[in-house]
Amino acid sequence: MAKKKRKEKSFSSFLNNPIDFTLLITILLLLSIGLIMVLSASSPSALAESGDSYSYFSKQLLFAILGIAAMLFISKIDYRFYQKFYKHAWWIALILLALVLVAGTKVNGAKRWIFITKTLSFQPSEIVKLLMIIFYAGILMKNRDQLGDYKKGFIWHMVMLAPIIGLLLLQPHFSASIVIIGICSIMMIMAGCKFTHFAATGGIFGIPAIVGLVLLEPYRLKRVVTFLDPWQDATGDGWQVIQSLYAIGSRRTIWSRAWRQ
Repeated sequence: MAKKKRKEKSFSSFLNNPIDFTLLITILLLLSIGLIMVLSASSPSALAESGDSYSYFSKQLLFAILGIAAMLFISKIDYRFYQKFYKHAWWIALILLALVLVAGTKVNGAKRWIFITKTLSFQPSEIVKLLMIIFYAGILMKNRDQLGDYKKGFIWHMVMLAPIIGLLLLQPHFSASIVIIGICSIMMIMAGCKFTHFAATGGIFGIPAIVGLVLLEPYRLKRVVTFLDPWQDATGDGWQVIQSLYAIGSRRTIWSRAWRQ
């Protein structure tokens, strides 16, 4: 009888978890802006390709609805539940990234995607970002008393990140590597690791390693140069950067005119 009451109470608390409406409204607002941008950018191409200017937008809208449903369900789960599986998260991330190298499909010279069907695919690195957040939240909680120590707090936790980054670089997926390193580093600092450890180690080893990886591959160096000066190749690699600057400039002009009126 007692067990039954506990189960009922647990299920009731699952349904009645409070919602952060400020966060929810922010997410929905960003999602709506993104959908509008997708519709604006894709409707001419969609109309020319399929005769339906809403084909790309409809697909994006479907995933947005599924994402909202998943978000609402996950928001009802107590965050402490994930702590039980933080070790599993690291192994799953490792397996997913290894699976990409074995069963992934090469697109534009990089093997980052796993195709389930011709139209259904996913990028494991996006799932790995979430898994690493769960893992580091759990391991930093467990080792919170040692985080101020350089070896046990800083080196050990960075070593746990090394195999994940190594597999990402083999794809290669340099941008995802930088994002994951950044996320995990911020989590470590917020949990109690010393910023001086990051600054010293990053200055001696981290920055030279990043510069070396950029110089090692011509396409990475070209991206950096294009970002710094897109006008060098205005109709090629710098096209998207320049168009984004035009878009920002035109919007600023519209808003300034509206403000003056």
